[in-house]
Amino acid sequence: MRLNDPAVIAGAVVQHEGAVLLIRRSVPEGDLAWQFPAGRIEAGESPLQAAGREALEEAGVVVEPLAVIGERLHPVTGRRVVYVICRWLSGEPRVASPREVSAAEWVTLDEMQARIPGGVYGPVWEYLAGPALP
Repeated sequence: MRLNDPAVIAGAVVQHEGAVLLIRRSVPEGDLAWQFPAGRIEAGESPLQAAGREALEEAGVVVEPLAVIGERLHPVTGRRVVYVICRWLSGEPRVASPREVSAAEWVTLDEMQARIPGGVYGPVWEYLAGPALP
């Protein structure tokens, strides 16, 4: 990544007991208020490490990052987002970073679809709508 490239973002896709973890941004970007816990990949960090860190820093949950499910240029923010499948390990969603997050909660797939304008990235939706992790 060159210095003048836009930041690369890692998003934590966390599903537990049929629900998906979403956070509400304190300051929305356009129509985007609800999203997966996500943030910039820091120097020396992998997308998996960043996704795990962001889930803890934003939503107060401990996760095990498992694999990258895909990446895209986000249609609302224009940033490159790497989506990471994460297994929930512990913690109840809470506002862990009030400066960045105003809510953190488990939502159903229908609620997630209603809260994310333009729908969820195809490979992420296919993963979430498929069979649950053991």
